[in-house]
Amino acid sequence: MNEQILNELTAIFRDILDNDELVATPQLTAEDVEEWDSLSHIQLVVAIEKHWNIKFSSREIMKWQNVGEMADAIAAKVG
Repeated sequence: MNEQILNELTAIFRDILDNDELVATPQLTAEDVEEWDSLSHIQLVVAIEKHWNIKFSSREIMKWQNVGEMADAIAAKVG
């Protein structure tokens, strides 16, 4: 797991979800975070794509079960 990606995801999550306590861990899911709903999920994906200058297909996004899988997908694209 790429620690740098998790650190950058933490900053993005804190910004989008307006929660300064939040830490992006590999096990974190939307169910763990009150502010993380379907709208904020879209905002997170857009912010992530913009931050790393990458694009995800809907199919890729739908497969993610947790932040770890999201980070793995980012690592695979920026590799």
